Amino acid sequence: MLMPKKMKHRKQQRGKRGGIEVRGTVLSFGDFGMKALDRGWVTARQIESARRAMTRCIKRGGEVWIRIFPDKPVTTTSAETPMGSGKGTLDHFVAVVRPGRVMFEMGGVPEALAKEAMRLASHKLAIKTTFIKKDT
Repeated sequence: MLMPKKMKHRKQQRGKRGGIEVRGTVLSFGDFGMKALDRGWVTARQIESARRAMTRCIKRGGEVWIRIFPDKPVTTTSAETPMGSGKGTLDHFVAVVRPGRVMFEMGGVPEALAKEAMRLASHKLAIKTTFIKKDT
């Protein structure tokens, strides 16, 4: 699974998720892509699951690019822990996704196959997505 090699701080605050994406809104590498329509956190497990779904659908032909990276640590406290015992331990990593962000790109495959692969991958994610293609 994806996770940062080093972190400056082990625990982060949750932060705000407002606004729309400014960077990473156009296709840069492939001919087809998956763009986010919602805002939210996409976990490293979801990213890996979507990647596997895409690569298996295209039978390892073509190429897949992942344009998001889970660099935000999320902490959880154990069950039945009383209030006031500090922040919990590191549990998993998430990528913060805003509307308009291109999350995955694909190239070297026909459009119908790419659309089906992106559809299968979108079911693995917790946010709504749409299929986009490069303007020629």
